[in-house]
Amino acid sequence: MTTYHFIGIKGSGMSALAQILHDLGHQVQGSDVATFYFTQQPLEEKGIPIYPFSKDNIQAGMTVIAGNAFKEEHEEIKQAHEMGIPVYRYHHYLGKLAQHYTNVAVTGSHGKTSTTGLLAHVLSAICPTSFLIGDGTGKGEKNSQYFVYEACEYRRHFLAYQPDYQIVTNIDFDHPDYFRHVDDVVDAFQSLANQTKKMIVACGDDPNVQRLKPRVHKLTYGLEQHNELQGEILSANEQGMTFSATYQGKRLGEFHIPLYGRHNVLNALAVIGVCLVEELPMSEVKHHLTTFGGVKRRFSEKVWKKGNILIDDYAHHPAEIKATIEAARTKYPDRKLVSIFQPHTFTRTETFLNEFAQALSAADEVYLCDIFASAREKQGNLTIEDLMRKLPASRLISEETVDQLHRYSNAVLLFMGAGDIQKVQHALERSLS
Repeated sequence: MTTYHFIGIKGSGMSALAQILHDLGHQVQGSDVATFYFTQQPLEEKGIPIYPFSKDNIQAGMTVIAGNAFKEEHEEIKQAHEMGIPVYRYHHYLGKLAQHYTNVAVTGSHGKTSTTGLLAHVLSAICPTSFLIGDGTGKGEKNSQYFVYEACEYRRHFLAYQPDYQIVTNIDFDHPDYFRHVDDVVDAFQSLANQTKKMIVACGDDPNVQRLKPRVHKLTYGLEQHNELQGEILSANEQGMTFSATYQGKRLGEFHIPLYGRHNVLNALAVIGVCLVEELPMSEVKHHLTTFGGVKRRFSEKVWKKGNILIDDYAHHPAEIKATIEAARTKYPDRKLVSIFQPHTFTRTETFLNEFAQALSAADEVYLCDIFASAREKQGNLTIEDLMRKLPASRLISEETVDQLHRYSNAVLLFMGAGDIQKVQHALERSLS
């Protein structure tokens, strides 16, 4: 039996894929840096070994899966090639695995992880389902009927997939280090739509999604009247959102989700759309929507000292920041909202500088961390001061200066970013522990 060796196993997708293969009964191990990432905890709980990078990790008979952040010059990849061991890139192996099931690719510029988590939760409660979520969560079921996975458009990696169903939550300009403009992004989504075998479940409220012309039927969902699956928000409070839904003129009834914001109602409609097409019992779908516990780093809440609420969220694009602040306002309309934001990559910060300032201005007060330099982009032409000039009342914050936040009580402290913003929240928690 082959051993699957993951190069960069702590990556969110890599960690999830390793867990799936482990659950399916395979021998799994991996290598990565020593720094702790939250994605390694489920690996350790399952007894999956994690080693420091070394060419000695590569042994005859292995199947090697390499994270996309690692180049061909990496010592382990070079060693595998020299030994004639097959090396799969993450997205290529995921595409290969998905073909064994009725597979649903969840795509979109924003909301992929939340929608994948919600769909995986509902389907798993109804029938055996394997899933890969972008928060590092993965589960393999040996008798799975469905495989649900997050499919990222960056560098068109999702073209390694041939989904039965494709959910499209929205299409926006992002990843400016790769995509040239929004038309380039639309073209990538159109290419995947051309590879989709059964149906596209697409947000009809999004103008760029409306541009898709797939070869298969496009079931549109949304809050606007022209959609085939139409929702209407009925109420919003601290318990979540209640909405009604109508499909092809037939009323499906009322639904409740323990989530907040218009975007989460749209995500729930996408899940309902897939379940409708697969003719799953709508009474069960309704029930399991109410029991969703959320995904990691998506509006993850903690009640803290002095009555403050700490929220950790992955939002790193202006549209995501806007949606996350809206969700916090929906749940806590009477509290002061303080945003602590860490921009992710210089290219994205420079491209959307004005949009970031506009989105963050919806908070009552704003703190900014230094720009997070990713593995693919170590430096840029601007600094955090460029964004601060767009937000004159904002303050700079770091792990060493979190005592600035001690003055708040009964407030919502919203930590947002795709880098290591969590270290600032953890420093705050330690400072008053």
